[in-house]
Amino acid sequence: MGKLREYARKRDFSRTKEPKGGPKAAPKRAPTKGPRFVVQEHHATRLHWDFRLERDGVLVSWAVPKGIPPDPKRNHLAVHVEDHPLEYIDFAGEIPKGSYGGGQVYIWDRGTYEELKWQMGPRGKKEVQVALHGERLQGRYVLFQTNGENWMMHRMDPPQDPEREPMPDRLTPMAAQLAKGLPHDEQNYGFEFKWDGIRAVVYSQGGTIKIQSRNLEDVTRRYPEVRPLSEALGSHEVVLDGELVALDAKGRPSFEQLQQRMGLNSETEIRRKAREVPVYYMIFDLLYLNGRLLLKEPYRERRARLEELKLAGPAWQTPAYERGQGKVMLEASERGGLEGVMAKRLDSAYEPGRRSPAWLKVKNHQRQELVIAGWLDGQGKRQGLPGALLTGYYDDAGKFIYAGKVGTGFTEKMLEDLQRKMAPLGRSSSPFEGGEKPPTKAHFVEPKLVAEFEFSEWTKAGQLRAPAFKGLRNDKDARAVVREKEVAV
Repeated sequence: MGKLREYARKRDFSRTKEPKGGPKAAPKRAPTKGPRFVVQEHHATRLHWDFRLERDGVLVSWAVPKGIPPDPKRNHLAVHVEDHPLEYIDFAGEIPKGSYGGGQVYIWDRGTYEELKWQMGPRGKKEVQVALHGERLQGRYVLFQTNGENWMMHRMDPPQDPEREPMPDRLTPMAAQLAKGLPHDEQNYGFEFKWDGIRAVVYSQGGTIKIQSRNLEDVTRRYPEVRPLSEALGSHEVVLDGELVALDAKGRPSFEQLQQRMGLNSETEIRRKAREVPVYYMIFDLLYLNGRLLLKEPYRERRARLEELKLAGPAWQTPAYERGQGKVMLEASERGGLEGVMAKRLDSAYEPGRRSPAWLKVKNHQRQELVIAGWLDGQGKRQGLPGALLTGYYDDAGKFIYAGKVGTGFTEKMLEDLQRKMAPLGRSSSPFEGGEKPPTKAHFVEPKLVAEFEFSEWTKAGQLRAPAFKGLRNDKDARAVVREKEVAV
């Protein structure tokens, strides 16, 4: 029991169903072509993979936080842990919460191995080289000790999948064109609800996750409720496209609610706001899966693969899409108080960073992102605060065009926040280079702040009619803000 003393010390076998080990516990088994190995996916406090090699009557074990490396270009940390009993090679199940290693254990792979090098003595750097013959893993691996007690795991052979493509680390989301109505050939489109939130691309690999905004900012720490999605994905390597949304009191997506979660940097404030205004990730596309970049695959195929992942959890969903049911979906979106629908050609590829005619957005209400470039003094209750904002956009020639003033849609707190943000941006002259002249007595600011506005229509003079402020956006560069033009379909 000497080799298993540490294993037994850490466990209460009256609580856990893990095997106790010992000479009497060793089961009879059919002979194999070599010593055995197992990889167990372990959903403990933090997801990791346990790599175990049968040797000298025990399982010599390492915990590998990011999983077994599939590519020789990338080494993974491997923490050498206590030896486990041989019976553990077949263990799968629940370790009770509160116990050592509490959580679910699955067998991820198993097979036999050939020992190529075994240097585990008390002196010198330790190193183990093996050739694995598993159900999933085939090839030579080395585990080697680095400075101190750390170990690394490295694949010595080329990738097992010769056509494996590396996961991208930066993808600008594909954008849609604004349409005057539904496409006439509805049967060629898939229809989704349009969510009133912010775009987010999620990268998940080996139990780690990165959430990236459409302007490529890493916003992972701002949305802690979405981070457990990486555990739900397990060993899948994926890049997902979707929308982060917050809900109002009636359960409808609300950009105003989401405003409270955007731009936060304090961990305390992030945790507090996550409790008050929870965020949900609505997933609608799959861009990379397990060594395959799917950008050239048609939309219908990407959606089929996405649905096979069955991603539904406390803070993430994969809302269904409907083929050829645009009118039904648009009517349902209006009844539900949603922004509208997205129409995506079933045969369309994914074009990162492009506003493509293959994707159309059909809105129940006009919405437009604009740049704030000034303000007018408030009157009455708004004395000392901005009474209206001056807005603009960039035309095709890069000129900054005046789009009108907006004086509704604000709370007093919003106006105070806007005043703080505009104060350091003040300038003496107008930044507008086209369109109608802005009002006299205006205070001008550098065109840096982007906001979203709802309005009834554009006037012939190029001004917003009946506009209302919806909220600031920090996920888009001001220079990228242009007037959205409706396309006929």
